[in-house]
Amino acid sequence: MNGMVQVAVAGDVAEAEEMQEILRNAGIDSSIEQSPEDDAVTVLVPEGELETAQDAIEALTEPDDLISEP
Repeated sequence: MNGMVQVAVAGDVAEAEEMQEILRNAGIDSSIEQSPEDDAVTVLVPEGELETAQDAIEALTEPDDLISEP
């Protein structure tokens, strides 16, 4: 089974849940993980779905809304 990989980093849980809803609508399982020492919330997807998940998030969000990629 593939491991979970980071697809995006959200500024808070609400933003991460919005991304999860986008992924759910695209048929992609996801989970969120918050680091206790960090305010950011990581959105995780199965490794094999990473590219599809990135495309889904990018297609349904404004570029200024994403914090994830450098």
